[in-house]
Amino acid sequence: MSLLTAKNLRKVFGRTGFWGKAAGKVMPAVDDVSLELGEGETLAIVGESGSGKSTTARLIMRLIEPDAGSVEMMGEDFTALSGKTLRRMRRHIQMVFQDPFASLNPRMRIAETVGEGLRVHQPELSAAQRRERAAAMLARCGLDEQVLDRYPHQFSGGQRQRIGIARALVVQPKVLVLDEPVSALDVSVQAQILNLLRELQGEFGLSYLFISHDLAVIRHIADRVAVMFAGRIVEHGQAADLFAAPRHPYTASLLEARPIAHPSERNGGSAPNVRDREGVAPEGCAFRLRCAHAREDCATLDARVAAVGDQREYACLHPLKS
Repeated sequence: MSLLTAKNLRKVFGRTGFWGKAAGKVMPAVDDVSLELGEGETLAIVGESGSGKSTTARLIMRLIEPDAGSVEMMGEDFTALSGKTLRRMRRHIQMVFQDPFASLNPRMRIAETVGEGLRVHQPELSAAQRRERAAAMLARCGLDEQVLDRYPHQFSGGQRQRIGIARALVVQPKVLVLDEPVSALDVSVQAQILNLLRELQGEFGLSYLFISHDLAVIRHIADRVAVMFAGRIVEHGQAADLFAAPRHPYTASLLEARPIAHPSERNGGSAPNVRDREGVAPEGCAFRLRCAHAREDCATLDARVAAVGDQREYACLHPLKS
C-alpha cells in the first residue's frame, strides 16, 4: 500500500539578468518525476550533484511549491492543503536535513528545539510534558537528559544529527524525508547514524525517503532505488537488482565512479555536465552526450521514467545487458 505518492512533479528555477528581466532558457530542476513510497520501506533517490534529488525532496515536503504535479499523503492531496489542514498533515511527514550545524537554531536550548513540534502539533501538552517527551526521544536516539539545557554549539556533528532525528520523530510521523543525513559526518559516525535509523524504522514502523549521492550508504539502507539525472528519474528498481545489474548506462557510471579499494579496479571516471551554455539539456536523452552506448535514435527518446512502481524500469533505448 502506498503511503506517499508523487505524480509528475516539475520545478523550474528562473534566471534573471539586468533589471530583473528573464535571461536565457533554463533546464528544469525536476522534470515530470513520479514515485511511490510504501509503508515501512525505504526508497532511495540517488544521483550526482545537480540531478534534482534534493529539490524533489523539498517539493514533496512543500518547502518549495511545484510548478506542476501533485503529492498524495495517506490518500489526501498534500499539495492542495492549506491552513490548519496542512498543519495537521505535516505532523505525518518530517525531514532530517543534511547539515546538522545549520539545521538547529543556535539560540534555542535542545529541550525547546526537540519540543517545538509538540508545541505546534499538540498544543494541549504542558511545557513539562513537552520536556518529558523530548527527553524520552533523545534517550532513544542515544542522548541523555543532560543535553536538554545545552545549546547546539556544545555538540559534535553526530550528536547534532541525533538531535535532528529526535526532533523529527517526537511528533510521531509516518514518513521521514532524509536529505543526505550522513554526508557531513565522519565515516565511523555515519555507520552509527545509519544503524540508528534502521533500528528506529523497525521500532516505529517508519517509511524513509532517503536522498544520497553515496552508493555505499544506499546499498546499506535502501529497499528500492530511483536514479536521477538532469531532473528526471532514469532508472528504478529493487536495490539488490539495480546494484547487481544496472540497465541504464548512467547508473553503471555511478557504480564505476564509487570509491574503490585499488585504482586498478576503476573502469570509469567523471564526465562533463550535460547543460549547454544556456543551461538547457539537449533533446532526447540528456545522458547521450557522455554515454559510450549512444546512437542517433537516443536524440528522440523521451528520457524519463514517468511512473515508478515496484517493477524494474529504465529510460534507455539501448540498455546494458543483465
